[in-house]
Amino acid sequence: MNTSFYKAGFCAFSILTLASCGATYTPQPAKEGLEVTPAQNQVMEYVRKVQNQSDESDLAFEIVKSLTVEVGPRIPGSSGDKRAVVWAENKLNELGFDKVYKQAVRVRNWERGFADANVIKPYPQPLVITALGGSIATPESGIEAPVVMFESLEALSKASANEIEGKIVFLNTRMQRHKAGRFYSQVVPNRVNGAVEASKLGASAVIIRSVGTDNSRFAHTGVMRYEDGVTKIPAGAISIADANNLEAMFTGNTEVLLNINMQAKDAGWQTSYNVIGEFTGTEKPNEVVLVSGHLDSWDEGTGALDDGAGVGIATAAATLVKKVVGQPKRTIRVVLFAAEEIGLIGARQYVRDNKDSLKNIIMAGESDFGAGPIYQIDTRFNEAVRSDASELYAELAKIGVVLGNNTTNGGPDVSIMPKLGVPVIALKQDGTYYFDYHHTPNDTLDKINLADITQNQTVWAMITTYMAMSDFDPRPAPEAAP
Repeated sequence: MNTSFYKAGFCAFSILTLASCGATYTPQPAKEGLEVTPAQNQVMEYVRKVQNQSDESDLAFEIVKSLTVEVGPRIPGSSGDKRAVVWAENKLNELGFDKVYKQAVRVRNWERGFADANVIKPYPQPLVITALGGSIATPESGIEAPVVMFESLEALSKASANEIEGKIVFLNTRMQRHKAGRFYSQVVPNRVNGAVEASKLGASAVIIRSVGTDNSRFAHTGVMRYEDGVTKIPAGAISIADANNLEAMFTGNTEVLLNINMQAKDAGWQTSYNVIGEFTGTEKPNEVVLVSGHLDSWDEGTGALDDGAGVGIATAAATLVKKVVGQPKRTIRVVLFAAEEIGLIGARQYVRDNKDSLKNIIMAGESDFGAGPIYQIDTRFNEAVRSDASELYAELAKIGVVLGNNTTNGGPDVSIMPKLGVPVIALKQDGTYYFDYHHTPNDTLDKINLADITQNQTVWAMITTYMAMSDFDPRPAPEAAP
């Protein structure tokens, strides 16, 4: 296995981007008193028409339903991923996009395989466990060893090798529920870095309390990483209910003995694809409004929330703009990124392949935080012109979406673009219950509320309409561009 593949742990960063940027910012109202021109009035008329059309449409939900039913789970490089690429091409063509094409992305395919965990002492019973993405396997007979528990990665780092040598490390950090997912960033290092830090002290394996907010017996997977020069050890996550149970066994001097058996494997290099659809602009075809989601998912559920919802929302929003206004003035580009879950691999390939034309992107955004209702729009626009879109902000405020900060990095895949001079937005969704389902077998279509995903579709469609039909240009001033 190429260990550099998992080094960055970017799928952790992807939700950090959404959960942390501007989380404590006090939203400011749009500026008033700016003169509105007839052309701007026409643009806002388009925005309202698209809003009305979207409010009556179930298209985003129907797209997610199609993806989850007809394809299902789609871990990068897998047979499901390959089916998803074909599905996406067919769906974009079916919806009437002018241009549909792919960008090849080389990915490392990993297969979960069998996973089992059992307490041997003091109270024999099974635990629900899943391998973390990229983990090596245990020996075929498993690993049986005493368990040492730590409340955090920091506490583990202060332990001695004598305490850890040959044992299974249990990282038992709780995650708190929060509307913006703010506490994810405090817990996810256990998943990303736990195997490295435990191995440095001689551990035989690491297990973590799942990074989630539920109390179920579903374990949460997600990518982990290894480090060159540090021995690789198996890494898994146990369900939160089982973490509570295991924690309760640590009383007095009683030894806790565990057997874990995980048969994950590296399946080698595969080719995946970014799948892209465009409605070509009539007046400024080289200026691009980019909306996106990521096509891949983990293999435990059907990837309905992460990120089937984003695929449906972005695709439906663009389609509704075309249906209502006809051919847009600027090109609308839908990008369904490959391999977000294992490190923003598709997004990085997109940037490499399009490095000379990134300057033409008027705005980029990604939906990748489930399907909870949107309550705020954060931007990374040229501050000198940000208020020029005040009529859009005012229209969004009427439906409960307030203007937030101007420092966002955008959604996960587009978060690498601001430093390259691309303006981005992040539409903040209510993620109160998102981490109950994130990366679990419970991430399925029934967790999507029709009214909520339709509200997402409408907000994205309104913004896409405005950006595609107006002359508003939030790109950095030429002297400020990278």
